[in-house]
Amino acid sequence: MVLVPGLTGSKEDFLPLLVPLGAAGFDVIAIDQRGQYESHAPDPERDCATEALAEDLGEIIDALPRPPHLLGHSFGGLVARAAVIAGRRHLASLTLLSSGPAGIVGPRRVALRAMRALYDRRGIEAVWAAMRAADAGLDTPPDRLKFLEQRFFAGSDVGLRVMCDGVLDEADRVDELADALRSGAIPVLVAHGDSDNAWPPRVQAEMARRLGARYAQIPGAAHEPATENSEATVALLREFLLDAEGRWAA
Repeated sequence: MVLVPGLTGSKEDFLPLLVPLGAAGFDVIAIDQRGQYESHAPDPERDCATEALAEDLGEIIDALPRPPHLLGHSFGGLVARAAVIAGRRHLASLTLLSSGPAGIVGPRRVALRAMRALYDRRGIEAVWAAMRAADAGLDTPPDRLKFLEQRFFAGSDVGLRVMCDGVLDEADRVDELADALRSGAIPVLVAHGDSDNAWPPRVQAEMARRLGARYAQIPGAAHEPATENSEATVALLREFLLDAEGRWAA
């Protein structure tokens, strides 16, 4: 199973899923995309564009010994679907977790546009300060806050800008993805937290309908169900993945 993180994220976002999915029998790989945390982007203007990241992901898929289950969270879902559309269709399944049919909408779109404008005017340090101010009411443990800061500044600031533009400007490619999934006979799951504020539930539900996908809301979670309700997320994924494994083996 290959797990692809979202904007400002990294492989560590999936830590709560690794052990329980491993216990269910899956070999799980969580990655940093180019420009994220510990993955270098030599030319971030090119390397961090959605299509280039999809090409990287495709190379990972092609290098694996058998078709993997692929999960993309948020922006990672946009990258995952681009890889499938580009021809990487030897998959056991595809999960789009808190992702959407086109560019991000709602409150998070407003926040991303503000972050993008702030970066252009004052740089990456000002963006970090604004993010921390927005989260001032959260009781974030000091060690967690230290990691978030380390991760944020370890990544490519230019790459973050390029990915941000990708999240804001992504076109609706659901019909293309539906055609690719049908040609590869790939089972697909669309899931999100029941209070997701990036792509509203109705938008993701409609995307699932267009894809002919299984659809689920994860209770007690917003945009990051892997950390906000990891137990329910694991239970949903385990059921879906084992069902997909059975169909793939048949």
